[in-house]
Amino acid sequence: MLIRHCLRHVLLLFLGIAALSMLALAGQSRAAERSIVVVSTTSTEDSGLFEYLLPIFEKKTGIKVKVVAVGTGQAIAIASRGDGDVLFVHHKPSELAFVAKGDGVERFDVMYNDFVIIGPKSDPAHIRGLKDAVAAFKRIAAAKAPFLSRGDDSGTNKMELDLWKDAAIDVKAASGSWYRATGSGMGATLNASSGMGGYTLSDRGTWLNFKNRGDLEILVEGDKRLFNQYGVTLVNPKKFPGIKAKEGQAFIDWLLSPEGQRAIANYKINGEELFFPNARKAGSS
Repeated sequence: MLIRHCLRHVLLLFLGIAALSMLALAGQSRAAERSIVVVSTTSTEDSGLFEYLLPIFEKKTGIKVKVVAVGTGQAIAIASRGDGDVLFVHHKPSELAFVAKGDGVERFDVMYNDFVIIGPKSDPAHIRGLKDAVAAFKRIAAAKAPFLSRGDDSGTNKMELDLWKDAAIDVKAASGSWYRATGSGMGATLNASSGMGGYTLSDRGTWLNFKNRGDLEILVEGDKRLFNQYGVTLVNPKKFPGIKAKEGQAFIDWLLSPEGQRAIANYKINGEELFFPNARKAGSS
């Protein structure tokens, strides 16, 4: 009986020590796990860029990156609530306003590409080969050819609306007829354009990674107004104490570093570069 009693106490002691060890290891694992939330535009996701970049960064730093990919306007709204650690979008005026309000620390240029006007090969508005995006939009409106807008307050949508404004076209009045807003990301809007044989404005990166083209093709490109700059900003930890500032800054520093810039340049589809790195060592705001 005495031996059995002692063995029982030894077993309980062993199980207790084992349980404590497992808890300690779990705690260490949680402490060792480093992660951030990057709130970004759909084009960085739809283009496949993050799928290429993030494993490189995670392998180097051990920091896991969760991406929330939405339109730029929505991304800024999310970051303005402190619900993300890093903002990575492409509408510089809105990004600078985000910093000016104290929601972000400092904005940096990261990379650029351009917007292109996509349309059906039949090209009913006769815009193929134009180098003037505003002139192309005027022709689309005159022809009342179907135009699919993202309509989601994204950087692409903001650019599109600026072009309509420069063309003196009231798209609100045309809404629901030849002009239709999808309220969706770039990939879904390209799908709608493909299905309807309509025109749309797309960032080049998403277009190059888009598979369901049907008879769509690039009809207008090369206008300097279609320049598309991307920027990155750390969400302000002084305003939002939960921000993972150290890990978020590590991600930004890597994007701006020679290694990160090379990784961006190395991402290609069929040999074509999707984004062109142009980071500066100092802030670009």
